Amino acid sequence: MKLLLDTHILIWALADDPKLPQKARELILNESNELYASVVSLWEVTIKHTLHPSELSYSGKDFYDACARAGFELLPVKAEHILMVESLHRNENAPPHKDPFDRLLIAQAKNEDMTFVTHDALLPGYGEPCIFSV
Repeated sequence: MKLLLDTHILIWALADDPKLPQKARELILNESNELYASVVSLWEVTIKHTLHPSELSYSGKDFYDACARAGFELLPVKAEHILMVESLHRNENAPPHKDPFDRLLIAQAKNEDMTFVTHDALLPGYGEPCIFSV
């Protein structure tokens, strides 16, 4: 299975953080799965670290290097991914969600026929079958 990991899942996995849900850990450790980190996550980490370095210890370069060392394949952003964002719609009763990084990550997973692994409780509100909440 091709897995695109949400940014927080990547950070927890790289740090072997106890916050990483057991199901995510199992998916990541399963050698039959292909693991992807998106350029979107690199962008997100770089911006957040620049704005609040005390809250996010990884710089963009550190995050990029850690992903490479861990063997995560880097998924670039394509025009098709950006255009796929327009196909995402929240379920009628779902609470609002406005994070553009998350929307682009979901669109990438949807376009690339990947499973998007997240711990964000708001993301299943998109009703996309590619979203796997752990």
